[in-house]
Amino acid sequence: MMYILIGLLSGIISGMGIGGGTLLIPALTVFMKHSQIDAQMINLIYFVPTALFAVIFHLKNNNIEKKAVNKLVIYGIIGAVLGASVAACIDSNILRRLFGLFLLIMGIKEFLKKAAHAKA
Repeated sequence: MMYILIGLLSGIISGMGIGGGTLLIPALTVFMKHSQIDAQMINLIYFVPTALFAVIFHLKNNNIEKKAVNKLVIYGIIGAVLGASVAACIDSNILRRLFGLFLLIMGIKEFLKKAAHAKA
């Protein structure tokens, strides 16, 4: 049942373009006790079909800036190869902490951005 709930919530977030991995990876490591590297691998496999459906939907609604896509995809693939190579060499506990730190920094950044807009 927990996998269904995690998958559903991550899918909703993915479809919105927010990034389901921000929910999926912590849920798999904290609640389902997967290692960090396994959770990231599951996230990558999970990402393909959810992203495909989100892309189709957003293409139909003309929500994709097509000029930016080519460069992002090319450099994204290069980054994915580099990131996977680095992740394979890092201990799962360190990787988990780095991911947590990344989420914390992004959360603080978003919080501060919202606070700045509220003052303006």
